[in-house]
Amino acid sequence: MRTTLNTRALRPVVRRARLRRSSSFPARQDSFAYVPCIREAAAHETLADIVARNKGSFGTHVPSAWERPQPLSTQRHREGYIRTDECQLADLQRITSEEVAAHEYPLASAVVSNVVVYERSQLNLDTPLLRHSLQTEFMHCLMTGPGIVVVRGAFDHEVVDRVSAAFSAILAGQGANAADHFGRPGANGRIWNALEKLAVEEPEAFVRYYANDTLNLISEAWLGPNYQLTSQVNLVPPGGLAQDMHRDYHLGFCTNEEAERYPVHVHKQSPLMTLQGAVAHCDMPLESGPTTFLPHSHKYEEGYLAWRREDFKSFYEQNHVQLPLAKGDAVFFNPAVYHAAGNNTSADIHRMANLVQVNSAFGRCMETVDRARVSQAVYPHLLRASEAAEWTDAMTAQVIAASAEGYSFPTNLDLDPPVDGLAPATQAQLMKQAVDEMWSSEKFDSVLDEQTQRQRSV
Repeated sequence: MRTTLNTRALRPVVRRARLRRSSSFPARQDSFAYVPCIREAAAHETLADIVARNKGSFGTHVPSAWERPQPLSTQRHREGYIRTDECQLADLQRITSEEVAAHEYPLASAVVSNVVVYERSQLNLDTPLLRHSLQTEFMHCLMTGPGIVVVRGAFDHEVVDRVSAAFSAILAGQGANAADHFGRPGANGRIWNALEKLAVEEPEAFVRYYANDTLNLISEAWLGPNYQLTSQVNLVPPGGLAQDMHRDYHLGFCTNEEAERYPVHVHKQSPLMTLQGAVAHCDMPLESGPTTFLPHSHKYEEGYLAWRREDFKSFYEQNHVQLPLAKGDAVFFNPAVYHAAGNNTSADIHRMANLVQVNSAFGRCMETVDRARVSQAVYPHLLRASEAAEWTDAMTAQVIAASAEGYSFPTNLDLDPPVDGLAPATQAQLMKQAVDEMWSSEKFDSVLDEQTQRQRSV
């Protein structure tokens, strides 16, 4: 049976390609510019016939309308996994050499050091069309552009000051932190779960602060509706040291050994699950150490495995960009962009930022499962089975994967901090330790109950 080509369906795609090329905007790498102008097809022709007839135009491959050129490194992991030894600095150098053209973002006020900058006071969001146009620019910037958006004047100063006072009171009451992410433990002031603590301590300030259209607009632009917010406050005193260059949650919190276990499509998917942001709660001149970035670095597929290497760190130090921020400014970025908080070399600036993490609605299971209850019920039977001669370590791992929580988050980072790494121990790791060390059921139940209690919000 011959499958005929629906030429009516092809015409709009070709028409859009021609319109895009004739507009005032240059063709983008993710646009319809890669769709060939196919000559009129006869009604009896199949797609194979058209491919053969147009071989001179695009060879034997019909490009997707959204197809983009892939990094050369893609050829090295066709098998589906990325390895640390495949990381090539030349690939990152090539990817990050791209310059951002201001005319690609007509609603922005400027492009500074390859960072797209908007002025909130100049944005008219009165109609759905205008909001959609701005969200489209945000989306393209975060995905195919430099990956970083700054919105100046995103938050009202009076509201920021009120929330800053609440954060200061929370910091004074909680004492020093046992751990930090990508920085020396105890060096900075850190409020874990600042969103919940602010809601409980100053609910009226919470309402005014989070009734913010900029935060909502860019969150929905990247993640769609029904997102979930979390936040942590970071207070860096004068003399505070820079962070190590890194990527963020999810895969950014994995060791290289853990990250290598995830297939390449998960490396691409991880940045689509969260949006990172920071709200400046004070003026942040360069001497105070606002966050540094490497624009376009989120497009480097091996990036979750490369950031600990010294040659990549050196390249980052020589090529990162840094913008001063004013109180109320907000910066949002693709979590796969290489970034790091800078050195606070000022004499008297205590740099405070609310680090906002916006999470996709889809990052959760369909059903509520009490994994601790399942693990405690299964454990004595798993322990007994593991003593059999025919039982293997792989079988133990498979049972644990079906029973216990294998991910460290979400957790209460005040009580369950990542002291020995970027992530606290999981139920699955605890269960494996119990089997390996032949704990009694009573000991396993007790230790697991203690862990579960630490993970709960206070």
